[in-house]
Amino acid sequence: MSERRNIYYAYLRLLKKIKNFLFSNQSREFLIFLFFFLVSGAFWLLQTLNNDYEVELSIPVKLKGVPNNVVITSENATELRVKVKDKGTALVNYMLIGKTLVPINLNFSDYKTSGSHIRIFSSQFERQVQARLSASSALLGIKPDTLDYIYATGKSKRVPVKLRGSVDAGQQYYFPDTLFSPDSVLVYAPLPAFDTITAAYTEPVILHNVTDTTKIQASLAAVRGVKFVPDAVDLTFPVDKFTDKTVEVPVYGINFPADKVLRAFPAKVNVTFKVGMSRYKFITGDDFVILVSYEELLKHGARKYTVKLKSAPSDVKNIRISPEQVDFLIEQHAPHDN
Repeated sequence: MSERRNIYYAYLRLLKKIKNFLFSNQSREFLIFLFFFLVSGAFWLLQTLNNDYEVELSIPVKLKGVPNNVVITSENATELRVKVKDKGTALVNYMLIGKTLVPINLNFSDYKTSGSHIRIFSSQFERQVQARLSASSALLGIKPDTLDYIYATGKSKRVPVKLRGSVDAGQQYYFPDTLFSPDSVLVYAPLPAFDTITAAYTEPVILHNVTDTTKIQASLAAVRGVKFVPDAVDLTFPVDKFTDKTVEVPVYGINFPADKVLRAFPAKVNVTFKVGMSRYKFITGDDFVILVSYEELLKHGARKYTVKLKSAPSDVKNIRISPEQVDFLIEQHAPHDN
């Protein structure tokens, strides 16, 4: 209760101080100063706005009347940057009041040519721009000074999406695959560019030391005069972890005469390799082949042979063979009695 009373008395003391200040000589002097300050500020603002200034305005631009069988394939300007000179008081309408500038509408049929490229120069729509400005405003420049529209007449094809960039997994990890969604896109382009497009490439993707499945969205790299639908894809980089596995693989002889046979010591060798954990149980010794040819042994001369793999699964890494060398003997078979 005493705390509330203290707050109440403090509030009364503050009100008293404010009241004393407002009715004091210092307060009257401050209010007079503030009044003249505001008057002088308003006068300065009016004088300033009476000067000429240059500003850049934005006016939307649209291409209208495009036939249904026509696809605009180029990246097009959606606005014009217009440089204007006028009194500050007039420019306030554009900058502060937010005066709406009506879009510039260009009719496709007015500019269509026999080819697949429309080029519209600023001189062709300068009058429309001027009509959207105040009568006192001087038009100093328009950017871009040329509008380019490249189009195709509806012909399309589907092309695969391909990754561009640098993507690597962390130590002891790898990517078993890269998944694209979608994995192909429609491409529209005028001839002859249409026939040269065989794939859609992503913008460069940079990922390093990835240790967990990663999903990103990647835009497709723009090609002048070419339109991809859609223009972006979802990428998934599934990550798997390497683990060691060892299997036994027999050593087989090939191209031996009917009366000869290879005897290797040991007859089987251990093959150790790194494989993703998701593939661990599917990789067996049957997936590896070690072959020794008769002709090679004849040329070899030594009694030990360095074992080499003939084939191995594509998704295993860092293959090691133990022992690396085997002793061998070419055994002569006795002829069979008839």
